[in-house]
Amino acid sequence: MPLLAQGQNRREALAVADNWLKEVGLGDRRDHRPGELSGGEQQRVALARALVNSPRLLLADEPTGDLDERTAGQVFDLLQRLHANYHLTSVIVTHNMALAARCTRVLRLEGGRLTQSATVH
Repeated sequence: MPLLAQGQNRREALAVADNWLKEVGLGDRRDHRPGELSGGEQQRVALARALVNSPRLLLADEPTGDLDERTAGQVFDLLQRLHANYHLTSVIVTHNMALAARCTRVLRLEGGRLTQSATVH
């Protein structure tokens, strides 16, 4: 939809969307409806949709919040790979401190103020 809204023709938009679905590991799920996808698959579709216009900034609000620990780790692995491969600036909001610890920079919101935590990498 984002590409169609920008005026790209349907065939080209579908080709780009297919490429992004493959990039997030869902090329074989193209024709499935959201209700037929797992929570992790839905999060990966959301990433593909967010990246289809080749943004320089990725904003992810609790991208693993509703997922079990294993699936959350897989989605976070994907986020890190996409971040590195596409040279994104990524801002990820999470309550999961184990995942936050995998980031290169961590800021905490405490009492309405941002404080910097120790850099992990």
